[in-house]
Amino acid sequence: MAVSSEVAGANADGKTISETMCPYRLVLEHVTSRWGVLVLIELLDRPYRFSELRRAVGQVKPVSEKMLAQTLQTLERDGLVHRDAKPVIPPRVDYSLTGMGREAAEQVRGLALWTQERMGEVEKAREAYDAARGRTGTAGVL
Repeated sequence: MAVSSEVAGANADGKTISETMCPYRLVLEHVTSRWGVLVLIELLDRPYRFSELRRAVGQVKPVSEKMLAQTLQTLERDGLVHRDAKPVIPPRVDYSLTGMGREAAEQVRGLALWTQERMGEVEKAREAYDAARGRTGTAGVL
């Protein structure tokens, strides 16, 4: 899979040039974004209302309403999240995974679990790398 550089502008279909050049990269970015990962993993358990999902995701790292809304819209556009707006007062909107979203979420969760299991080895590798270069701590990352 080729990775294209970000190019501004849109083609006749209304898609950005980067979407036309490398659509896989954009879906991968959406799924593996900071909030995309957390949203997908949370939605594996059950459907959530917006405020519930914000609290659940916020246990790991606080997320603004704007960022969560953008993330959910992006994942919905990609066909990974289903938005169910019920016509009641007050309005009730539930978010859940589609079948494709469940597949993606399971893959992301697998990667998250692998990272958790291997963190000790990663830390040792970082320490060895830094020691070989005369660095201290984890600051100074490219």
